[in-house]
Amino acid sequence: MANLDQVFHSLSDGTRRAVIAQLASGPANIGDLARRHRMALPSFMKHIRVLEESEIIVSRKRGRVRTCELRAAALTAAQDWLAQERRVWETRLDQLDAFIETLALKETTHGEE
Repeated sequence: MANLDQVFHSLSDGTRRAVIAQLASGPANIGDLARRHRMALPSFMKHIRVLEESEIIVSRKRGRVRTCELRAAALTAAQDWLAQERRVWETRLDQLDAFIETLALKETTHGEE
């Protein structure tokens, strides 16, 4: 399984997120992926390597054509981590809301005396 730090590093760049979005429609070769981005091929390939290192994509070479494919499992790990963090923060916010309501009730009660 991919290292979560590597996955989030991969997601931190707009070019890499765009490649992920392109590959969500299905496998594509490097040439087709690179055409949509205004950069030299060696620079684009650095983005591909980062995505491969984080296991978000896998590429295979057949002859002279390298094809990339999305591996959703790495993104699922990030999604699971975010969902867990969301639950923690929702619980904390619910506790804060309850505390504020308690304070407001005490203030109202003491104001009526």
